[in-house]
Amino acid sequence: MQVIRTTEVLAALSLTTDLASGMEFEKGLRTCAVATTFAGELLGADAPARRVVFEAALLRSVGCTSFAPENADYFRDDVAFQAALKTLDPGDPEVFAGQLRVFGAWAGAEEAPRLAETLTQIMPTVGVRAASTGCETSRALGPGLGLQPAAVDALDDVYERWDGLGIPAGRRGEQLSLAGRIVHVAEQAVLAHARGGSTAAVAEIRRRAGGHLDPRLAAAFVAGADVALAALTEPDAIATVLALEPAPHATVPFGSVPRLCAVLARVVDLKSRWLLGHSEHVAALAEAAGRVAGLADAALVELRCAALLHDLGRVGVSSAVWDRPGPLGVAELERVRMHTYWTQRVLERVPALAPLAGVAAAHHERADGGGYHRGFPAAGLPPAARLLAAADMLAALTEPRAHRPAFGAARAADLLTAQADAGGLDREAVAAVLEAAGLPRPRPVLPAGLTEREVEVLRHAARGLSNREIGAELGISARTVGHHLAHIYDKTGRRTRAGVAIFAMEHRLLP
Repeated sequence: MQVIRTTEVLAALSLTTDLASGMEFEKGLRTCAVATTFAGELLGADAPARRVVFEAALLRSVGCTSFAPENADYFRDDVAFQAALKTLDPGDPEVFAGQLRVFGAWAGAEEAPRLAETLTQIMPTVGVRAASTGCETSRALGPGLGLQPAAVDALDDVYERWDGLGIPAGRRGEQLSLAGRIVHVAEQAVLAHARGGSTAAVAEIRRRAGGHLDPRLAAAFVAGADVALAALTEPDAIATVLALEPAPHATVPFGSVPRLCAVLARVVDLKSRWLLGHSEHVAALAEAAGRVAGLADAALVELRCAALLHDLGRVGVSSAVWDRPGPLGVAELERVRMHTYWTQRVLERVPALAPLAGVAAAHHERADGGGYHRGFPAAGLPPAARLLAAADMLAALTEPRAHRPAFGAARAADLLTAQADAGGLDREAVAAVLEAAGLPRPRPVLPAGLTEREVEVLRHAARGLSNREIGAELGISARTVGHHLAHIYDKTGRRTRAGVAIFAMEHRLLP
């Protein structure tokens, strides 16, 4: 059985978080390379300590989608907002004032000042909640990725600062983990290097020393910058990261890769209130349809992985687009059409996952050649891609969206069949998916001692509805909803919308 390195899957997640954060592609990989080199070559860290730094740097932004819908509500484009957030420096009044003057440029000259004012007003309250949500998300997802506990701890420090001006806890100095402080230095160096090379990187680390950054680490970095930044001259960031990974290298048999891919799917599905659980829904449906179609076991594993990863590129499009209740404009539709391209790019970039790219990125292709992003006709689509396209459409039809409620099973089946009749979907693939969807499923045992009513409340809370809105949906009072939520939080151990959403996806509680 084929065995792959876990780090290759983590690299795909790192690339995905680059898209979600509005970063240059492979920024996360470069940060990992610089941080690991810095820790080992300049600080003399041993292999276990370097492993913690390696993982914390590679997945520094793993919680980046956890507050995406809310960020889009406040700042219009959560991706552009995340990109701006990376370099904000409230500890330097002069620099911060200049940053605020250009903040929100993505919304246009008239709207930008309002967004900057919103930022300063809500950072002490909503900002803390957003950072706490990211921390809870990292803690919920980290174990499923096989991360070291100390690496997960370091992810709590993503938005903290040496001077105590960070969020959510305002920790300062050596209250921050060493790995977290190392990643802070490496990330700012990589961002500055992209703007102006090594000279800019050194200048930025000097400027932030004692404020954002640990001054001792900043001094060590500046003294050995040529060594720490050498990894940025390597032509292949993936190969560089794989070479720098401290031994022993974690591996998994390919049959277990879907477990890791499911974590990536949850990161993606947090992007929208209306997509929670979608990727795993598609994967279950596609795999079942593959069994109906007679695919071999190895092909079923590949299909399940491709289905779990099919929407990776979705994170690069603002949540404001995915959650829009009305029609999209031409420019927005073009951005939507690009998400399959980015799924392909992420997967092709990772050697172990590259064989999945063609199928995963084909879920919006159509048998008549009218799909996107490549416009392949049926002859260019392997059976697995045809099954995935049909499974994705049926899953989407039976899930609620911002612009419509979920279709019932019978109506969704009619719409899927109509697509086959019109030549858009492969008829045999549609038949397999419909047969798979018709299989009876045993009533699941509810997790964590939740009641049926608590699960109903949890589903709505995961999508961000208020207590009053949940009450209206379920025909109960807002006060009763509050009581149910208190029980849900106690039973699940989660305290944020994203945390509850991850719990719901983990236990397949979403329709």
